[in-house]
Amino acid sequence: MADDRPRDGSDSDASDDRGSSEPRRDVGDGSAATDDGSDREWKPRRERDEYDEVSAPGARGVGADGDVTQEATTASAGDGRSPKRGGGDDTDGGRAVRVLTVLGSGLLAAAAAWLLFVLLSGTLADVVGWLLVLVAAVVGGRIGRRVVASRFPDYNVAEVAVEGPISRDGGPGRFPTGGLGAGADDIVDLVEAADEDPHSEALLLRLNTPGGEVVPSDDIRRAALAFDGPTVAYATDTCASGGYWIASGCDELWAHDATVVGSIGVIGSSVNVHELAEELGITYERYAAGKYKDAGLSLKETTDDERAYLQGIIDDLYDDFVERVAEGRDLDPEFVRDTEARVYLGDRALDLGLVDELGARDDVEARLEELIGAEASVAEFEPQRSMLTRLRGGASTVAYAFGAGVGSAVAPEDGFELKF
Repeated sequence: MADDRPRDGSDSDASDDRGSSEPRRDVGDGSAATDDGSDREWKPRRERDEYDEVSAPGARGVGADGDVTQEATTASAGDGRSPKRGGGDDTDGGRAVRVLTVLGSGLLAAAAAWLLFVLLSGTLADVVGWLLVLVAAVVGGRIGRRVVASRFPDYNVAEVAVEGPISRDGGPGRFPTGGLGAGADDIVDLVEAADEDPHSEALLLRLNTPGGEVVPSDDIRRAALAFDGPTVAYATDTCASGGYWIASGCDELWAHDATVVGSIGVIGSSVNVHELAEELGITYERYAAGKYKDAGLSLKETTDDERAYLQGIIDDLYDDFVERVAEGRDLDPEFVRDTEARVYLGDRALDLGLVDELGARDDVEARLEELIGAEASVAEFEPQRSMLTRLRGGASTVAYAFGAGVGSAVAPEDGFELKF
């Protein structure tokens, strides 16, 4: 993979050959080769003496009640092993054991149910007994599958999705028209669970987010950076702002040619309605300790001093954003600043060095196979949302449609919001 992107200390041209004002990166046709002739070799961001040997019962996701779950998305794995990998037999014999375990569990449950509910029951109970036999067989099969998943895992790559606006709890935000977003706490728990799982040799972080809150985005980035193994970010539709901040913590970033990438910037906003309040006869009575305690509050006019104070916060966050991206993506900080929070389609983002490669899902999995030295089998780690959480999300959408929450949307409690 050619590595011609601007580096620290290099100059960056703020215009391309088409006359646009976006930053330009010259693209060469060379490629970096390793000693063994391969095109690329994964090099971790941090020194690792050895992989941790952690005992875990299988792929895990974190549920609303603290339980963990996993869902395998493929059912094949190679014979390769990494130092982190532990347990699990992916040979034909291992697969046969898994199948026999599931079938045996179902047959054993069915036989026990037949004995209890048919042979030992009277004629009137025969029909009910047959039904109970079927139910017992299904339950036994499910138990068998759980045993197989924990004792004979068939995956070596953990996938975690970051989808929708990023917030602390994954709520729909002030405008709940699009359902639940990405809850940083859940996502961090999933990444950490994958890191502790000895079967997860690599992390695939699937990104489709326009960004969101500052600290939750950084929490996810730190979790990805701490994963003990190769980490690949895969941007599907959108990888902007906070999403790109997260991607900067991964070893590689892949995208489609039409993926929206970039928006490296910070925004702070508040809706000022003090003139409207005055027309309605609403007055703001200030009781505060500290000059800037109510800076940006919607019901009062913002002074030039307060505006400069709030802009200073934005500038500090932006400087941190640029520094993190430049460090994580190995780019010149001035080049990052020259993007001026623009968004780019995937092919242009590749030219500028904002992404490493373009490709579809199959291409990403092929790259993961190169990184782990074995056939990639992916298991998606996902949180289990309780029925109450699902109902709450639907109820908030309906309530908003009837006008509930409009007041809080116009005048947020803290008066000023910061987002990537």
